[in-house]
Amino acid sequence: MLVMSLLKKVTDYLRLIKFSHSVFALPFAFTSALIAAGGIPTPNQIFWISVAMIGGRSGAMGMNRIIDRKTDALNPRTKNRELPRGAIRTWEVSFFTVVAFAFLLIAAYKLNPLCFKVSPLVLFVLLTYSFTKRFTWLCHIALGIALSLAPMGAWIAVTGTFDPKILPLCFAVMFWVAGFDALYGLQDMEFDKKQGLYSIPSVFGVKHSLWIARLFHLITIGLLWSLIPIFDLSGLYLLGVITASGLMLYEHSLVKPTDLSKLNIAFFNMNGYISITIFVFTLFNYLVPL
Repeated sequence: MLVMSLLKKVTDYLRLIKFSHSVFALPFAFTSALIAAGGIPTPNQIFWISVAMIGGRSGAMGMNRIIDRKTDALNPRTKNRELPRGAIRTWEVSFFTVVAFAFLLIAAYKLNPLCFKVSPLVLFVLLTYSFTKRFTWLCHIALGIALSLAPMGAWIAVTGTFDPKILPLCFAVMFWVAGFDALYGLQDMEFDKKQGLYSIPSVFGVKHSLWIARLFHLITIGLLWSLIPIFDLSGLYLLGVITASGLMLYEHSLVKPTDLSKLNIAFFNMNGYISITIFVFTLFNYLVPL
């Protein structure tokens, strides 16, 4: 019984933080690490980047669930999440969040001095982005900024310095996230309007939201393409960008103004494939000589 109870609690926490969604940001962090190292980073760097990513993302999701617990309880789509239904208590999530962020700080300290120095700024972004939908439809950009810290952090983790050359990848992640989050927000459009919450769908409606998401993803493709001359990447990376572009095009074909039934497929499946595709072809760029 104790083992089963423990497994259930672990499962609840993994669902709470949507651990499976780590597939969105983690591959882009390692894409940046590959580019920064000009190949495979050291095992020590790979380990602590992983700890920082998991800790930061878990803490951010825990904080998000605490901040949104009252609105989640009112929303038919989210009322069965772990906090609203009482599977996990607020103090437990608060403790979990503190521990997760502690791992982020430890990892930053272990990586290099600059990582540790910028970690308070990272914490500030991760702790506050969830509040933005209460006053601006740019909340999707705020989420994008939070996830764009993954490639920025990985670059600093490997090089120990900041270089503006990595910014196109960071902005690519920002616009990519903002685009798919705007699509995801379509399912809560009416609820957000009633609750006075801001999002691109609640402010601009379905049709305009789809076009804004398309524009964001077009910018993403352009930024990913721009990395080729900046870092002298090969045709294999270009093939990855072309493949990811095709996946984005397919993602948008799944979501129509009159049919949002495939929204979850577009959100989770396609975006997971996109981030993994960019990582894998960047890895091939360094492993396969041309």
